[in-house]
Amino acid sequence: MTVLHPGPDGRWHYRRSLASRVTVLTAMAAGATVLLVAFGAYLTVRMQMQATLDDSLTQRATQAAKSEALAEITNECQIPSWALGAADVRIAFINAGATPPIRTCARADEPLQLGQQEVDVATGESRASIRTIYAGGVGYRVVTVPTTNAGQALVVAQSLEGQEAVLRKLGLVMFLFGIAGMIAAGMAGWAVARNGLRPVRQLTLSVEEIARTEDLRPLPVEGDDEIARLAAAFNQMLAALAASRDRQRQLVADAGHELRTPLTSLRTNLDLLSQADSTGGLPPGAKEELLGDVRAQIEEMTTLIGDLMELSRDEPLTHVVEEIDLAEIVERTVSRVRRRAPGVAFDVETQPWYVVGEQAGVERAVTNLLDNAAKWSPPDGTVTVRLADGVLVVDDEGPGISETDLPHVFDRFYRSDESRSMPGSGLGLSIVRQVASRHSGTVDAGASPAGGARMTLWLPGSTAPVPDWTPAS
Repeated sequence: MTVLHPGPDGRWHYRRSLASRVTVLTAMAAGATVLLVAFGAYLTVRMQMQATLDDSLTQRATQAAKSEALAEITNECQIPSWALGAADVRIAFINAGATPPIRTCARADEPLQLGQQEVDVATGESRASIRTIYAGGVGYRVVTVPTTNAGQALVVAQSLEGQEAVLRKLGLVMFLFGIAGMIAAGMAGWAVARNGLRPVRQLTLSVEEIARTEDLRPLPVEGDDEIARLAAAFNQMLAALAASRDRQRQLVADAGHELRTPLTSLRTNLDLLSQADSTGGLPPGAKEELLGDVRAQIEEMTTLIGDLMELSRDEPLTHVVEEIDLAEIVERTVSRVRRRAPGVAFDVETQPWYVVGEQAGVERAVTNLLDNAAKWSPPDGTVTVRLADGVLVVDDEGPGISETDLPHVFDRFYRSDESRSMPGSGLGLSIVRQVASRHSGTVDAGASPAGGARMTLWLPGSTAPVPDWTPAS
């Protein structure tokens, strides 16, 4: 059964299975082909039978018209069957000088309505005439040929009843064969749809099973046809889904692990403060130290939550953008990091560079690069900062990055073995990469000439501000 229903695009669609559509289309195509062939065969047989009859009548009439006894036959109006080779005919003579000019001599029970075409043959205006005339509801094939006598013509007419009977039987047979062909085509289409679409049904069942069980194991792929390509495409999608789910689980696990440490320390410190207050309090120095630890842990949690929120923004840059003075951001950020790392020296050289983007994101990326360099530098080390032509290079004098860790330094939550005991969540450099990507820039990690790590951030821009720059609406 076919049912029309509205689709998501507002258009009406047929609610019918693919197998039924293949069956119907196959039956229609094959049935139309069978009917067309049957109709063509019927027309061919009909034309061939008529051509054969015309040739036979013309040949017999021509032979009879050349007979020496035709004049006597005409006078007596008797024509033996041997003269024409058949008895199921009607005969007429046309004498252009007689009145009336047409004289029917045989089987005149239903006279034929002969006309000017036959008279023209007798007068010599036409060499011969052949046409179909109906008398008494029966069709006759009428052939007119001139005789040896001037001004006379012989008309031979044969009934088409026998030919029409054969054609009716042939038409009935063709029609029955056409119906049988359509039924056979429908059955063949059903078989083709059932067998040909079996891989599609199996693939559908497998996908439905995956949707129900969330088992993302790859589907079996057999052959190299369209179904195999579809299964391979599904496997690629399943692999992407599995990787996304693994990343999501890893993100949740890593976030939980990173949040657990400051929360545990925060709870411990609060318990100590609570117990101390119940037992008479702590010395002022110890209490200030505990409160300082609490504030540091709260700041660490705030930073971690901010990093997680920043990384969750995977969409392209859609925030309000403005023209940013990157050199000014570097100078301001260096001043802030100096206060957090008083034992580390900063050697800074900048050249003007203006970037169109999100100022908060760019400033956070630069801060993360400088914080990372300060964290890894020794207490009396120096962090070298250079900005030229949009390339920000930050070198430290720390232990550097091993070849094993180098491909992963920008991954989320990745921390090398050496950094496990140091503060941080492993999100800072991944935020730098995300900010660079949103601003169509790049960030790379390598080795500095001093033996430490080198971080290189490039953001597209220009050496001079754009006059009267306004954001695109």
